[in-house]
Amino acid sequence: MFRFSIVTLGGEYRLIRKFSTKKSYYHCVGEEPLSCLTLGQLSELTSKRYGDRLAVISCHQNKRLTFRDILDEADRLAAGFHKLGFKRGDRIGLWAPNLTEWYVSFIALARGGYVSVPMNPYYQGFEVELLIRKVGMRGLICGDIFRKQNFYDILTKFSPEIINSNPRKIYCEKVPSLRNIIVMTEEQKMGTFRYSDVLNMADECSISYINKNQDKIECDNVCNIQFTSGTTDNPKAPCQTHFNVVNNGYYTGKRIELNKKHHTICLQNPLFHVFGTVATVCSSINHGSTIVLPSDGYDPEKNLTAITKEKCTVVYGTPTMYVDLINQQRKRNEKLHLEIAVSGGAPCSPKIFEDLLEVLKVTKVKSIYGLTETTAAVFSSTENDNRERSINTVGKLQEHIEAKVINSDGYLVPVGVAGELCIRGYSTMLGYYGDEKKTNEIIDENQWLRTGDQVILTKDGYANIVGRIKDMIIRGGENIYPKEIEDFLITHPDILEVQVVGVPHERLGEEVCAFIKTKNNRTITTSDIFEFSKGKLSNFKIPSKVKIVNHFPTTTSGKVQKYKIVVVFMKNKVVP
Repeated sequence: MFRFSIVTLGGEYRLIRKFSTKKSYYHCVGEEPLSCLTLGQLSELTSKRYGDRLAVISCHQNKRLTFRDILDEADRLAAGFHKLGFKRGDRIGLWAPNLTEWYVSFIALARGGYVSVPMNPYYQGFEVELLIRKVGMRGLICGDIFRKQNFYDILTKFSPEIINSNPRKIYCEKVPSLRNIIVMTEEQKMGTFRYSDVLNMADECSISYINKNQDKIECDNVCNIQFTSGTTDNPKAPCQTHFNVVNNGYYTGKRIELNKKHHTICLQNPLFHVFGTVATVCSSINHGSTIVLPSDGYDPEKNLTAITKEKCTVVYGTPTMYVDLINQQRKRNEKLHLEIAVSGGAPCSPKIFEDLLEVLKVTKVKSIYGLTETTAAVFSSTENDNRERSINTVGKLQEHIEAKVINSDGYLVPVGVAGELCIRGYSTMLGYYGDEKKTNEIIDENQWLRTGDQVILTKDGYANIVGRIKDMIIRGGENIYPKEIEDFLITHPDILEVQVVGVPHERLGEEVCAFIKTKNNRTITTSDIFEFSKGKLSNFKIPSKVKIVNHFPTTTSGKVQKYKIVVVFMKNKVVP
């Protein structure tokens, strides 16, 4: 009887596997257990292990901080926050460009048990006011001057009461939750504290308090509210726990191979975005990697200079950023030491991947895919992926994550068929802050999170991103995925970058329109595109309208905002 039971169960298991492999479902079982650590505890462990190693190099500030420097300054800053009266769980905004102070503040907030709320440094008064109110920020750490931005002026325009307020307890009528503002400057500004003032508030007793309280901060506590970048809608506020960011940082870094050796990473992305916050900072803390900040904001020339000067071995960026970096290298032909290029934030065309290998001379190109709602990456390239997989997929599902692909009725599609990607696992956000309705729209009762992305999932857990469901063009009843057309058109010798969108058409519902950035300002017509595409794309996929542009509207993190392209079309009525 006992032997029969084993045989029966084994047969049932094989039968289950036989049926399940026909459907688009995959579970990547972890080789290592997840870690029950807070970000503050992880920072302390990293300081002990890699204390003298550089954690961050800020080229534009001419500053270099080791992991020990980061922890020491973070504890002093956290102690200063405690002296100001911040309580565990208080939401504190982090509104600044790429500076060492940003990195230190992010760790300080975790060490103090506070919740960091990274904000886009390009935000204007209305946007800042909206986000402060949305999550009830008690404090705000902000930059000084960033390009055309004067952070203090922006604040005092929508809340002039700040100027006459006591900095220990300001009152702003429009944002009544806000009590303290800390500015990263040495200039004294009325109603605020300087960053250095808060550091100097720390004493031996308050620093000891921070250290002793690390065990009282739970790994399941929220440590970060990471606003979505708002490519299709107003920003929402996903809540991420210490458990989310520590573990996602570890497994993302492992896939990038940061665990194999000491790597120096050039970060082209902004720190405030999940690509910078989790995929870069948290990964680097997990694996002792050095982050290089070439500039306070995006600058392709300075990015290449930093890569060369600091002998970076890894570079992070979005596809748009890589287009610029490749063009810079073609002009300058610098001697590079790059080994790995990591692309995320948006689907990357095979042409750009080929250029990364040939022009930047990297030995590996890796993709990562994820959402703010999944903390950061959930798919990424593996160590042994071949060229085809590196170029044509966003990698394999990461450890401890489940994925499935469903149709519009919610049923699993067969392997190899496109549908909506759903994710379940440790990295799923707790929910949108203060918005149960939106949370329930994206996470179902079985904890599956709907990504909104059209994906083809292979039987061994690799994903090919077809496009956003909202971006899909329906032309005369035919479903058209813009990415397929973009990947083809980018192979045209005169096209530098291309975005394909659906625009209104009276008879067909939508028609295909290509917005194109050309090399050396060359002219490309609709007829040129038709001749180039004829016999290679189905006729209904060939763009019927073409518009030459100088740039694309993007978020600060480098994602192209397609809905804005459509708005431009509607205003200007593109001519075929």
